[in-house]
Amino acid sequence: MFAQLLATPGVEEVVELRSPFGFMAFHGGSLERMTDVIAVRAADAASASVYAVVQPPELRWHIPSQRIGKESSAGLRSFLDHVDVAVSLHGYGREGLWRTILLGGSNRTLADHLASWLQPALPHLEVRVDLDAIPLPFRGVHPTNPVNMASGGGVQIELPPGVRGLTPHRLSIDPLVDALAAAARAWSTPAG
Repeated sequence: MFAQLLATPGVEEVVELRSPFGFMAFHGGSLERMTDVIAVRAADAASASVYAVVQPPELRWHIPSQRIGKESSAGLRSFLDHVDVAVSLHGYGREGLWRTILLGGSNRTLADHLASWLQPALPHLEVRVDLDAIPLPFRGVHPTNPVNMASGGGVQIELPPGVRGLTPHRLSIDPLVDALAAAARAWSTPAG
């Protein structure tokens, strides 16, 4: 299915390999709007690597994360082989969580690190790291989720619409982008 999406006219696959810290947005463009913009801007600011799939306005094809296989894309494969850790950006909406950023994924040390940059930059929002406090569909811990396929695993960040600048009470994405870039620049893989 992922190969079919990538072959669809108008779909753009973005791959830029720089540092071993990577940002991802494979539901970008019209599907989970602004996730690709945030990922690319944060990666550019941090000289980090980036992988994004940008769907055109007339397409909204959702493929669950655990079904996006690197065997379907040489670009995704090269990205995952290059980075040590990955941060994937997603959009979500759920009643009662409109002002909550969820940090799932397999690398809990990286999740704590990201939270330490995001919470001060976005003090009016809740940054939730405890997996038990994150609704199951947003935990992003499945081993075939691409964010967990980097050698050091990764973090799946779920962003509500307002944080992505998409609601009447929207926020600027600049503090989010700046915090993500600063966290990427400050990250060093823990010894172990």
